[in-house]
Amino acid sequence: MDDLLRDFLTESAENLGKLDHDIVELERRPGDASLLNGVFRTIHTIKGTCGFLGLDRLEGVAHAAENVLDALRDGKLTATPALIGDILKAVDCIQMILDHLNQHECEPEGSDAALIGVLECLLDPQRTSPGTEQTETIEYSRRKDDGEPAHAHQDSTLRVGVELLDQLMNLVGELALGRNQLLQLISAHEDSEFANPAHQINRITTDLLEAVMKTRMQPIGNAWTKLPRVVRDLSAANGKQISLVMHGAETELDRQILQAIQDPLTHMIRNSADHGIEKPSVRINAGKRAEGTISLSAKHEGGHVVIEIADDGVGIDVGRVRQKAVERGLAKADAVAAMPDAQVLRFVFEPGFSTAAQVTNVSGRGVGMDVVRSNIELIGGTVDLSSMAGQGTTVRVKIPLTLAIISALLVGAGGETFAVPQIGVVEVVGVTEERHALIETVNGAQFYRLRDSLLPLVPLHSLLGLQAMESDAGYNIVVCQIGSLRYGLVVQEVFDTQEIVVKRVGRLARHLQTYAGCTITGDGCVIMILDNAGIAAAARVSNIETLHDVNDSAGSSLNGPTDAAMESFILFDAGYPALQAVPLSLVARLEEFPQAVIEEANGHFLVQYRGDLIPIIAANPAIDMRAIDPRPVIVFSANGRTVGVAVNEIRDIVDEHIQLQRRAPRPGVSGVCVIAGRATEMIDPSYYLHKEHGIDVQGADSRPEFALDEYLAKLDSATALTTVRTLLETMQEAA
Repeated sequence: MDDLLRDFLTESAENLGKLDHDIVELERRPGDASLLNGVFRTIHTIKGTCGFLGLDRLEGVAHAAENVLDALRDGKLTATPALIGDILKAVDCIQMILDHLNQHECEPEGSDAALIGVLECLLDPQRTSPGTEQTETIEYSRRKDDGEPAHAHQDSTLRVGVELLDQLMNLVGELALGRNQLLQLISAHEDSEFANPAHQINRITTDLLEAVMKTRMQPIGNAWTKLPRVVRDLSAANGKQISLVMHGAETELDRQILQAIQDPLTHMIRNSADHGIEKPSVRINAGKRAEGTISLSAKHEGGHVVIEIADDGVGIDVGRVRQKAVERGLAKADAVAAMPDAQVLRFVFEPGFSTAAQVTNVSGRGVGMDVVRSNIELIGGTVDLSSMAGQGTTVRVKIPLTLAIISALLVGAGGETFAVPQIGVVEVVGVTEERHALIETVNGAQFYRLRDSLLPLVPLHSLLGLQAMESDAGYNIVVCQIGSLRYGLVVQEVFDTQEIVVKRVGRLARHLQTYAGCTITGDGCVIMILDNAGIAAAARVSNIETLHDVNDSAGSSLNGPTDAAMESFILFDAGYPALQAVPLSLVARLEEFPQAVIEEANGHFLVQYRGDLIPIIAANPAIDMRAIDPRPVIVFSANGRTVGVAVNEIRDIVDEHIQLQRRAPRPGVSGVCVIAGRATEMIDPSYYLHKEHGIDVQGADSRPEFALDEYLAKLDSATALTTVRTLLETMQEAA
């Protein structure tokens, strides 16, 4: 059903539900002007919307009833029982048409000329009232009231106050905390008679959480409604031709986050229209179309929403950014000259930074992009900027689906437990005695040599003034990412991942930038939720000049492929001689399922996962599904289909610029490549989706669209060509 029609039916159902009472009350109190005005406004609203939706029959009845009510307001008619009865007949007819619209999405056949004639005779007694067709309309309504089942549209939707939804969310959050405490108690007594009821409560609570979260979810398109008007006005004011193309407006996220991103989105669109898109004459001279394009897209990626704002305009002059950075004293000239372009573009987010030649009424004062970054990071998101001179600029924003319940990594430092939001966690590195040699000290600061780069370290116990760690003890580095900046958070222990309920910090702790909130763990302890961006600022690792000087002083080898050419891969062991890999961008989630929740039905392994049954397929047929507890599972999702691939062990997450060098050795493998110096098999997630959901794997036409296409689009032309050729050869062999 069309969204406009659905909204109209919902609103009309609410109004008509009260209309019968008000009209009957009007018969008792004919002089009540406020009551009469309310009835008139309801009919008038229905009539006005009918014209917009092209509902001619409904509009005719509503218009006739509106005329009678208007005459009552002017005192030309008196609210007699007979007149009130005729108005109620009109309301019955309106209800009948609305019911038919709800069931069939079209008006019923027939004519209401008799009823309209009766209403018109009330205004002009000289008219003759036809009486034959009227009976048919009223009898239809009476049969419905006497017991004919009607699928009332008002039963399909219900308007609920936002305050009530927030209260419900808080209550469900408290229920989740109680569930966590119960599960922790049961885990200490595996043979307890309360184990089964506890697991049942766990499943119900999870389903309830999902249901309540859905009530708060809204399409991101609700935040885009003003943007076409913004682009149109800027086009007219600046003499430009700009088209705004929007994709993914149906992508849903939490209402609270939706409100938080409205202003940042508007500002970035205005920047693209004012700074990015050139005037038609300039574009034509550059070999472009006269009309510029701003593309706005949104999509789900894992447990987050990714928004991209891209234009095909002039791009950002990196040389000009370097010059402005030196002029404003943000960095030294020699340091800026040696920085890669991606790092230089981060200056755009500095307060007061602007490369505009002149100030306009839209932009150019250097106020905006720093606020955009602050607002995005405030809700736990990240923002990245990339640009190519003469080709355009792309801003990529990554935000969580919700702020009420988040996935967090529980860590320990200085005898305390903390929660780190997983949206900012890239990987976890265990530092043993053998890896101590990878830690370097430069200018008094510690760095960890992670593959081909130096990672600045932030010891959490030192930052928060907690008890120091033993120098010879093993510890862990949580690699966190804020925008394009990465740093390592040094902690003693890594406990587990949990879905936690976010609570606001008290008034006395709100000024502490290192904390994003607090939560209650399963054992009833209150722990703090760390703010990744706040920690980076407090530890001063976000200073671009300092980071570059450190890398330069340490002699770091940063001349390899740039971040734009790199891809993150998950390495895992599936029992084959070679390790397996899959692009991280294709993975929906990593899970560890206890054996108790892995069920078997009709020869298939299943897990009750977020209110649905998720099939589990072994990555290697030789894997014994019951041999490991808990069982690591990689979850893939595409086109509404989800499947879990069971593996033996998740080994690592690496960044590589790969090239498939050999054909696939078996079905389900795209090819063989070199990752971290080892021959590695790249698996094809769509193979497992097809295998489980009964689609012919060998039929190329039946393969649903999958994110592998997006991954290939990120590769350079030579690598992409080799990859596509290998995939085609594999499909030909399978056929």
